[in-house]
This record gives sequence, C-alpha cells and structure tokens, in this order.
Amino acid sequence: MFKRILVPLDGSNLAEMVLPAARYLAGRLQATLILFHVVEKDSPTEIHGQHHLREVAEARAYLDQVARQLSSAEVSVLQDVHEVQEVGVAQTIRDHAEELHTDMIILCAHGHGGLRDMIFGSIAQQVIRQGTVPVLFIRPDTVKDSGINPIHQILLPLDGSKAHEIAIPVAVFLAAKCEAKIRLLTVVPTLETLPVKAAITGRVSPRATALTLDISAQQAEQYLHKIMQEHSTHGVQFSGTVLRGNAESQLIETITAQAIDLVVMATHGTNAIDARWEGSLTPRFLPKTPAPVILVRGIEDNSE
Repeated sequence: MFKRILVPLDGSNLAEMVLPAARYLAGRLQATLILFHVVEKDSPTEIHGQHHLREVAEARAYLDQVARQLSSAEVSVLQDVHEVQEVGVAQTIRDHAEELHTDMIILCAHGHGGLRDMIFGSIAQQVIRQGTVPVLFIRPDTVKDSGINPIHQILLPLDGSKAHEIAIPVAVFLAAKCEAKIRLLTVVPTLETLPVKAAITGRVSPRATALTLDISAQQAEQYLHKIMQEHSTHGVQFSGTVLRGNAESQLIETITAQAIDLVVMATHGTNAIDARWEGSLTPRFLPKTPAPVILVRGIEDNSE
C-alpha cells in the first residue's frame, strides 16, 4: 500500500523534524523516500532564521546531503526539485505526489506563508482536499530527541459512516507492518456537547434528545464490534471503545491515556467535517494532538 513516500522539505530544521518518522516508516514498510523541494516564486532570503533555498542548484545539493544521511540498507532515498517557480505550493505538492506515484505525503506543521506554511487547516487541508494521497502530519513540538516512537498503538476514530471507513484498510495495513494494535474509538455527544444545530433541537426536547443519544451509543458499540469481527482475519489485534462528550477532547485524552503512537482518520479535507464529529473537528484537533496523524481522504456518504 505504501511503497513511495513524499517528504517536502524547505531547508529548515523544523521541516527536517519529520525525517526520523519518515525513515522509520520507510524501513517498516520497505518504502522509498522521495525528498521534494519547491523553488518558490519571490521567496524570502530567510526561513525561521535560516538561509532559504532559492536556487535549484543549492536545493539539489541540500537534498543530496539529506539523502546521504537517510540512506541505508533498509531505506532507499530519491530526490526531486521542482524547478518551475510556483505560487500554489499545496497544489504543487499534490500534483507531484500523483506524478511521482507516491502513496503517502509527510508534512511538518509550522510557519506561515508559502512552503513554510504547513499550518493545519491551511496548506495541510488544501493538500488533502485537492488530492487523494494520504497525508501524515507531525507537529514539531511533539518530536522527541530520539525521533518517532515505534508504532505499537494505532487509534482509529470512526463515526459509523461509510465515509470514515476508508481509513480502516490503511490502519490495518500499518498495524500489520508495524506489529501494532488498533484501538477503535467512537465519540457520541452528550446534551451539553452537541454541535450547535443539534443543540437547538436538544434544548427544545431534552429528554427525547438524551434518549436518542443513548441509543446512538448502544448502536455505536454494536458497530465497532461488527468492524472488529470483519477485520479480525488480518491477524491484527483490535479493541473498541465508545466515549461520551466532546469528540476533540476525548480524542486527545485517549491519545495520552492509551499511549497512542499514531492516529489514522478519514477527513473530507474541508472545514465542514460530518456534524457527528462536531463540524470542523480536523483543523481544531490537529494543532493539539500529541501524536502523528495520518489523514485519509474520505468518500461522500449519502446514506442516512
């Protein structure tokens, strides 16, 4: 599933903080890393207080140096410099991910503007919205000195819709390759944590709404049990939990409490995720998550 991994770099130490994770995954998945740089139009001379790569020759020399540091018997590394000066960095990343036949993009979330702007909800969301390649996001402030933790626990949030089930095979594949366990999680709101539109109805009919939410929680348990049964043949160990409350808070608390090493979740790549996940969950959740997150482009689900 993941044989070619695209790693956009801008020459900064911050962007390079994804490299331990990239090398680890490439080794576990026997994948090729493709180091990628975009020569930006009218780019500044500095980035995060460091010299910014503005010329093709120096970008190639930089990627060659990084490649030598990453290359090993277990990891193959290629380099690619986009020589045409571009303004639309997100589109450039997406287009090259498809042209180079990559299966995953790894991005560091930091900075402001151009390729330096890997801020969640901006270029990150644009990349996943415009393309179909799964994107691994890593917050630099969560990277330890030793790099990425070995992946032992994968969190897979589901909401019961077909749209979010597209993340299941990705999580199962990674769990099998990394010898990890998968924790399924569904969060059902309480009356106090309902999304705005649903909360209006809840205030009008609180008892009926509370009963409906309780039934939804029971159905969610049955749903997770069904998912575990369907995928148990893959040799991956599953567990499932249904929690009540705010989805964003419950996700973050679970990551910390269960020592989650990686989150795999579906997204529509917009600021209007399914209402059951509280609207714009992804851009709110990503800046706070203490674990790396793989976003998989969801499908439209009209089955209500």
